[in-house]
Amino acid sequence: MARMIPDTTFYPSPAMAMKAPPEAIAYVAVLNPEGGPDALTTIDVNASSTSYGAEIARVDMPKAGDELHHFGWNACSSCLCPYAPHPHMERRYLIVPGLKSSRIHIFDTKGDPATPRLVKVIEPDEVAKRTGYSRPHTTHCGPDGIYMNALGAPDGNGPGGIFVIDPQTFEVRGPWEKERGPQHLAYDFWWHLGFDTMITSEWGTPNMVENGVDPELLLAGKYGHALHVWDLQRRRHLQTLDLGPEQQMVLELRPAHDPKRAYGFVGVVTSLANLSSSIWTWYRSDAGEWAVRKVIEIPAEPAAADDLPPLLKGFNAVPPLVTDINLSLDDRFLYVSCWGTGELRQYDVSDPFAPRLAGSVRLGGIVGRAAHPSLTNKPLNGGPQMVEVSRDGRRVYVTNSLYASWDAQFYPEGIRGWMAKLDAQPDGGFQLDRDFLLEFGGLRPHQVHLEGGDASSDSYCFS
Repeated sequence: MARMIPDTTFYPSPAMAMKAPPEAIAYVAVLNPEGGPDALTTIDVNASSTSYGAEIARVDMPKAGDELHHFGWNACSSCLCPYAPHPHMERRYLIVPGLKSSRIHIFDTKGDPATPRLVKVIEPDEVAKRTGYSRPHTTHCGPDGIYMNALGAPDGNGPGGIFVIDPQTFEVRGPWEKERGPQHLAYDFWWHLGFDTMITSEWGTPNMVENGVDPELLLAGKYGHALHVWDLQRRRHLQTLDLGPEQQMVLELRPAHDPKRAYGFVGVVTSLANLSSSIWTWYRSDAGEWAVRKVIEIPAEPAAADDLPPLLKGFNAVPPLVTDINLSLDDRFLYVSCWGTGELRQYDVSDPFAPRLAGSVRLGGIVGRAAHPSLTNKPLNGGPQMVEVSRDGRRVYVTNSLYASWDAQFYPEGIRGWMAKLDAQPDGGFQLDRDFLLEFGGLRPHQVHLEGGDASSDSYCFS
């Protein structure tokens, strides 16, 4: 029988979602770099639980070599949009892509959310046949289906793009774009539902990224350096916002959660001019055109060549390497992961064109190897990489692995996986939770999503 009321984890507005109950569990995609299968793990994040901060369940993938990446839900708060064809969907299934294998895994969380069950695998041949794409990377639940992007074609070249999966049958519908325009490289995508607009970003084709950073391509400015603006309903390319070829790898997108606000933030991994990382604000002008402006620059930090991996020895500096960002549901605080320097930054972005640094925590890092307060005599490697924020904005979770071939270049001794939690204050500032440091040993945690939703899982049609 079909559901007659919306899922109770769906909220019309971000303000209502912020009042949701706190999460009790987190799901974490974990890479196995030793050749065994990757896994989807469940972590206890209930502070009153006796197993707080521990892994309580794990499901191994049926095959090795997936490189699990940015998973998401089959349905979320966007199902409450007025034009959504299925407002009575459930937030039930986790859609987990393998970036390297191109397999897509469907997990059912109903019944016992702590122990998801693998119920379907979409094989790479099916994805390629129906879409022309390969290497699925990011998953978002839209008003009319599951959206997933891919880095390129089955031969490892471009273009990359977006395809859609049916949220009930999990059949691959086909490519999303009707008129691609000049877009060729792909990475992240998000939307402004109130403005019928999609924004996409750029990294590189599979052949450009799968074996690590290619110094020749990097120094030639060949990695992604632009945003693309699309008509969401008509599926047509509208504008290219070029940040300049010196801005290399324009990655994570975080639009304002309030659907009346036509702006968002994107992180740039590195600048060819000075190895800095940066945050840019895209926005809709009064004339209706879209534009982009740099609002934060994070400098590289001097370092001795002996402390640097081979890729960086000639620069005598460690770059910040901003590889993830996240925005609290009230659109007030932007979290910025500096994977290279081992720093997580918190900015007050109440004014999106004049961010103010509100907090900073060090953990790991290429040179710093900052320890967790619970193990002060144990240096950590890796650095804050994927970052997730609870719906109420009070809890922040970070993991330390980026991508196997890139891990090997920047942390050649091998990433030792960990997950940490920070407690955020309502008016700014945050600190590490001394009771939460989960070490994964040889396994490497990547994407985190929280039970019932979080700051990067849902989009909203009402303010």
